Amino acid sequence: MLEVTEGAKDLLRDIWLEETDDREFGLRLTMEASGQPGLVLGKEEPGDEVVEHQGVKVLLVESELVPVLEGSTLDVVDSAYGSNLVLNRS
Repeated sequence: MLEVTEGAKDLLRDIWLEETDDREFGLRLTMEASGQPGLVLGKEEPGDEVVEHQGVKVLLVESELVPVLEGSTLDVVDSAYGSNLVLNRS
């Protein structure tokens, strides 16, 4: 299972609120064409790993990524440019 820190959950919720307020949607962690993981707005699909925070599905990890990200952590790092999500793979 992908571990998501509280800071990352807060940032994901903020991003979700900027995109929508429809609770049918969440931020999907998916594999982009570049081969890197990315976030897109989408609905929960069968087999997704769901991370909820304050009553919102803040992250939907697509089923194909669940085993790949096993043991990894999604965290937030603050910099001069703002807060960024960082995926630390084990």
